[in-house]
Amino acid sequence: MGTSVLSLRVDGELLDRLRHHAARRGMSVQDYVVRTLVRDDFDQRFQSSVEETERFYGVG
Repeated sequence: MGTSVLSLRVDGELLDRLRHHAARRGMSVQDYVVRTLVRDDFDQRFQSSVEETERFYGVG
């Protein structure tokens, strides 16, 4: 898998909050944002899998 560049424009207040959250975890802002996006993507895929399984078994 290759890598690509994603450029974001964020306001100063949001960037300050991101820096604070990243620093508390000893991470760069870039690493913090990427980790957050990956975690959110996993959560969404996991939830979709749970819903599909429930539909298959008629649960819910």
